[in-house]
Amino acid sequence: MIAFLDKMTATLDIKNLNVSIGDKPILKDFSLTVPKGEVHAIMGPNGTGKSTLAKALAGHPDYEITSGDALMDGQSILEMEPDERSREGLFMAFQYPMEIPGVTIANFIRAALNARQPEGEELNAPAYYKSLYEKMDMLKIDRKFTSRSVNDGFSGGEKKRCEILQMAMLDPKYAILDETDSGLDIDALKVVADGVNSLRGDNMGALVITHYQRLLEYIVPDHVHVLFDGRIVKSGDKNLALELEEKGYDWVKQLAETAA
Repeated sequence: MIAFLDKMTATLDIKNLNVSIGDKPILKDFSLTVPKGEVHAIMGPNGTGKSTLAKALAGHPDYEITSGDALMDGQSILEMEPDERSREGLFMAFQYPMEIPGVTIANFIRAALNARQPEGEELNAPAYYKSLYEKMDMLKIDRKFTSRSVNDGFSGGEKKRCEILQMAMLDPKYAILDETDSGLDIDALKVVADGVNSLRGDNMGALVITHYQRLLEYIVPDHVHVLFDGRIVKSGDKNLALELEEKGYDWVKQLAETAA
């Protein structure tokens, strides 16, 4: 019975979430459950609430959650500060990562990991760099990369590769990838997808938010959900993404109107 309950609560469970920006409702009774070990993709046209979902879950102050809940392994995260959500195991890869001149990638990741240590304790430096280099080798990232300032002067592919390295080191329970394919050429897209796929496993659930099907050719999702007007209007397997690629999103609008 205990094992059954543990399995049932090992989820990112979003329940009837309503989110507004200013006075404008964006997400409307949005519900979705992402178990550990699964990759769920959210697709939809621009302006339907995809990035709003990611930022609201991460705790962005501009996004007001008016009702509903979001539970991570059975614990509500909505009253937590963004850094608390991160320490509890939530990771978000941004669509447009920030540049941090003067702070190296190695020091940035080390600071993030130190923030998770018990008070008064710090990471063992040799053990940290051993783990960092192991992850970089796994992700096929040149070790010189970590001496560069975070995202400063990076190409789009380098920024996204930096995000994936952070995810590998922080080892989250749940990862949200907010249009991580934005602005990437096909070679950079494959590098990022290979990195994500190398981190897939039973201990992490992932929510991949994308506008296009091409990312899902390389990160094959377990489930695909179509978001329109702040609600999921259709769910399916990877073939749903192919259908969207073929038909576009006009038929999704008809589905939404019929449901309404």
